[in-house]
Amino acid sequence: MTSVHEAAPPAKPMSWAMLSRALAVPLILALVCFLPAVIAAQPGTGVRDTAYWLQLVLTCYAGTRLATMVLSTRRRLLQGVFWMFVYIAMGVAPFAQAVIGQTPTPMVGPRSDLVTAVALILVGCAAFDLGALLASRRPLRRRDAARSGTGPAVAHGMRLRLLVLLAFAASGYYIVKLGGPAVFFTSRQEISASVAASGVVSGRSNVGSAFLKGFGTVPALLALLFYTRRLVTSRRARRSPSTVLVQAGLIGLNAIVNNPFSNARYWFLTVLVSLLFTAFPSSAAMYRSVLAAGVVGALVLFPYADRFRYDGAGYRPVDSSSVFEPLATKDYDQTVMFANTITWVDTRGHTYGRQLAGSALFFVPRSVWSGKPEDTGVRVGQWMGMSMTNLSAPLWTELWVDFGVPGMASAFLLIGYAAARADRRYARAVSRDGPGPGSVLAVTVPLIAGYTFILLRGPLLQAAGKPAVAALCLLLVTSFRGRAGRHPH
Repeated sequence: MTSVHEAAPPAKPMSWAMLSRALAVPLILALVCFLPAVIAAQPGTGVRDTAYWLQLVLTCYAGTRLATMVLSTRRRLLQGVFWMFVYIAMGVAPFAQAVIGQTPTPMVGPRSDLVTAVALILVGCAAFDLGALLASRRPLRRRDAARSGTGPAVAHGMRLRLLVLLAFAASGYYIVKLGGPAVFFTSRQEISASVAASGVVSGRSNVGSAFLKGFGTVPALLALLFYTRRLVTSRRARRSPSTVLVQAGLIGLNAIVNNPFSNARYWFLTVLVSLLFTAFPSSAAMYRSVLAAGVVGALVLFPYADRFRYDGAGYRPVDSSSVFEPLATKDYDQTVMFANTITWVDTRGHTYGRQLAGSALFFVPRSVWSGKPEDTGVRVGQWMGMSMTNLSAPLWTELWVDFGVPGMASAFLLIGYAAARADRRYARAVSRDGPGPGSVLAVTVPLIAGYTFILLRGPLLQAAGKPAVAALCLLLVTSFRGRAGRHPH
């Protein structure tokens, strides 16, 4: 019999399920109610018509889904980043534009085209959700390594060393070609000028520039991610001086070629997000912190993060009286560009796969393919008569331009399905019974999650180069072994 004087058992730590219930109400209220209400109360000249109310619905819908991702007991990297982008770039920012009555890029068509654009974004989001729901109903099957003779994709030890050598060689060539490490700590404008002076750009073709930047930055990042994965998950690797030294060298290399001074903000976000998710693969707190901090950073810091796009003479600081005014005047032109693209298509028709073919075959120079399509954003910008044509073409736009509403909805259904399946496989890969320190999936999914910002923002032709280089690097290092096989440590 237990004595009445026996000490009570220690209290169990609060579980995430209990904590999530405590956070659910304030988080949902903040994303779905409070922030939209604060924006709606801002002074401005916006018209509260159908486009306004549809934009409010989209903002609340995306906010609800983002809150669901943050509060989920599972880490859903790809889905979480998707809804974070939609909430910020397609929800809150365009809603602020609708209230204030300003847009970063002028709208050239009728107001009805903006209504159509917001409605089509909602259709794409609903299709993505449906695809994710269908994926959740299908169980994952474990591969039977004993029968098939193969296992999960892992990084082959010797090939990973070859990737490291490729990273140092390619990044070293990139650094030398542009004039040394110092130029990488100036501005993106200076980097562009150095690339142009290097002789890799010929005529209207940017293929040489894409490969120079791709091989100069991507192998270094992937090698860093693989070695970070090994050090985080393998005690043997942490005790290996050679592994630690290689990791230190890769950190230094990435500090030069992948720093925020000389790279686009979206690419640096890719570097940061992929590295955080790789370094903390099992941390629910890190996953939720990235999503929550991402919203705050995108709304408050991101519009000012172009400080290193230009040199001192070319930089123009933002002068605004409201925290929401930069959302209406800088960067977030995705929705208005969709509306402009709808107007553009009304004058010439859909392209029926031509634009996506140009993105898929980005490596074909224009000297070989004289009719190669230009970026969708560039083509629409030229049609608008814009002097600056580095305009966004969100994934919704790219799919709609080629295939119309049915093709866009079908594509987002497949994307949602693939994202949900990849998230579930990633959760298995980083679990204790996963394929271990050499898991390719545990590195690939964080990299894709980070690059999702660029793919969703578009244009795809600009975004296609680095994923192609990453795919080649992954093919180099990937090996399929049985679970009994030796994994790199």
